[in-house]
Amino acid sequence: MGQLLVREVEDALVQRLKRRAAAQGLSTEELHRRILREALSREENGRATLIEFLISPEGEVAPDVELEWSRPRDTEIREIDLS
Repeated sequence: MGQLLVREVEDALVQRLKRRAAAQGLSTEELHRRILREALSREENGRATLIEFLISPEGEVAPDVELEWSRPRDTEIREIDLS
């Protein structure tokens, strides 16, 4: 597998990435990989997801929107390959 080194990233951005990764129980590197995968897949299909539509560029949910996530109890959980 390849490696990627990103230089000259603002300290505030690095700290936000670290905080978000910790909040999701992920390593900073894993969250970084997921963000890159998501961004590049968006580029291919040209459409924003609902979450992207509702999230501000600063990563905050639109203030006048409440999100609730649920699934029926009898729904099987499946893994989805994001690569």
